[in-house]
Amino acid sequence: MTTPPATGPNLLDVVQAEVSGVLAGIDPSALSAVADLLDRAPRIFVAGEGRSGFMARAFAMRLVHLGRTAYFVGDTCTPATRRGDLLVAVSGSGTTAATVRAAEAVTGGGGAVLAVTTAPASPLAAGAAHVLHVPAATKHRRDDEAATVQPLSSLFDQCAHLVLDCVCLELARRHGVTDEQAARAHANTE
Repeated sequence: MTTPPATGPNLLDVVQAEVSGVLAGIDPSALSAVADLLDRAPRIFVAGEGRSGFMARAFAMRLVHLGRTAYFVGDTCTPATRRGDLLVAVSGSGTTAATVRAAEAVTGGGGAVLAVTTAPASPLAAGAAHVLHVPAATKHRRDDEAATVQPLSSLFDQCAHLVLDCVCLELARRHGVTDEQAARAHANTE
């Protein structure tokens, strides 16, 4: 991590530039390809740990708002996966043990895995049928990762959230899901 200067540029501008740089490195056709995968899956499972897990959980929630059958791995009411299901596994490093184990379980049961990661050569990506490469920084600060002033995997988490939200926008566009329709699927028990 590069330490932010004690005085200097507006940190909002710095973070915006970092996020913009990462997003510019993602081929827009990759988002359409991810939407295709989601459209073909009868059920979608989403996994991630730590802050990446929060981004994954937000994605699963939005999929439900769009009318999809989606579950977050680890919730007590998440059912067993079966052949044809898709796991969206979010791990910046691609080495998070619990996420890699979940991916192995899904593929072992005949499902497919989409790895969302900075590391296309990681164990998670190597075992996945599909990889969405988010060229951001993680806590490991590998030589091929983007530079950042932010701590740990903040840049990956921010960009993964935005990229997955854009995938949801693509799904909503394809299926004509309006904001009003999504709102009707939002939890009414809060």
